Amino acid sequence: MSAALLTDLTIFILAVLIGFEVIGKVPATLHTPLMSATNAIHGIVLAGALLIGVTAHTTVGYILAFVAALFASANVVGGYVVTGRMLKMFRRKAVPSNEGQPELDGLDGHKGLKGLMSKMGRARP
Repeated sequence: MSAALLTDLTIFILAVLIGFEVIGKVPATLHTPLMSATNAIHGIVLAGALLIGVTAHTTVGYILAFVAALFASANVVGGYVVTGRMLKMFRRKAVPSNEGQPELDGLDGHKGLKGLMSKMGRARP
């Protein structure tokens, strides 16, 4: 093993350990927004993995580049999926139409017994 590969492998392992340590300290309520906000960072990681793949001259270098590209791609796709699900939670729900319930049209804006009583012309005491 060359000294450059050993240095790169050491940096990679330290980055993985630091990443796990930092992400492990994030509360669950903040994890989803942080994950969706880091899509650009994972895109840069993907570009770095492709650069490693281009400059690699050994089998170990190609394998590391492939693994890095695979993990970065999974993070990018997962970030967009989580962002889509998170944004879907904030959409307004469709209001059901009253086409199938014509008897409820004259309830005068009141629901329940009060609306039925006002429809019949009686007022509650």
